[in-house]
Amino acid sequence: MSSTWLTTRAWLLMLPLLVVMISVIGWPLIDTVGLSFTDAKLVGTEGNFVGIDNYAKMISGSNFQRTLITTAWFAIISVAAEMVIGVLAALLLNQQFRGRTALRALMILPWALPTVVNATLWRLIYNPEYGALNAALTQLGLLEAYRSWLGEPGTALAALIVADCWKNFPLVALIALAALQAVPRDITAASLVDGAGAFARFRFVILPYLAGPLMVALVLRTIEAFKVFDIIWVMTRGGPANSTRTLSILVYQEAFSFQRAGSGASLALIVTLLVTLLAAGYAALVRKTAGSAA
Repeated sequence: MSSTWLTTRAWLLMLPLLVVMISVIGWPLIDTVGLSFTDAKLVGTEGNFVGIDNYAKMISGSNFQRTLITTAWFAIISVAAEMVIGVLAALLLNQQFRGRTALRALMILPWALPTVVNATLWRLIYNPEYGALNAALTQLGLLEAYRSWLGEPGTALAALIVADCWKNFPLVALIALAALQAVPRDITAASLVDGAGAFARFRFVILPYLAGPLMVALVLRTIEAFKVFDIIWVMTRGGPANSTRTLSILVYQEAFSFQRAGSGASLALIVTLLVTLLAAGYAALVRKTAGSAA
């Protein structure tokens, strides 16, 4: 069988998928690009061509710059915490103890629940009148009076980061736990015989096996955190005083709340470009990790 026929058959097999992708992704993307160069409103007018004015206003605007900083802080802190907690949880669950299987199943629960459900649960926990967090802290004597954790600009972003970490650290833990299964037991036993401590065993024996999978988890979670929308929208809607407004929230507000479809489309494409750059960095890191492992 010739290579030309194999190539042709491969393209024929992929043709239905390509048609679906072009229909679902390609055409809306092209339409969004065209819309971003107009001053169209969401309802009532198609708008006039304005060139790159929308892009210039979005990038130079203080709202975009503040929101970009908030998004970066949210992504960096939440992903870093998820990586640390996930690895620690994986190391714990890799040990032999009674009830390990049940604990592994329970750990998956936050990640398996829909994000809207998680966000609603944390809104109840943070409730300023009857929330469990306020009740626990006051009973322990760590808090004198109930606080509105989601209603204060100084604490709202931190509260969201905690909720996001609780939702997503199980994914990192599962990836790390799977990688720990590949660590040869004879190497671990040899390090114990050589007198290596817990930190030395982790640094020189376990970490090399975790590096590749953790790199994948790191970049995937960074991309997801950078374009987060649902958990923030359910819990704070970007408030108070826009202290928790991320880029995805800003896109929604610009396009639907303010009904500026043209500028909303340009902002959505800017966010898409930023996420694409992160995805390109992800691909480069994966190739580098695979090359070093080989």
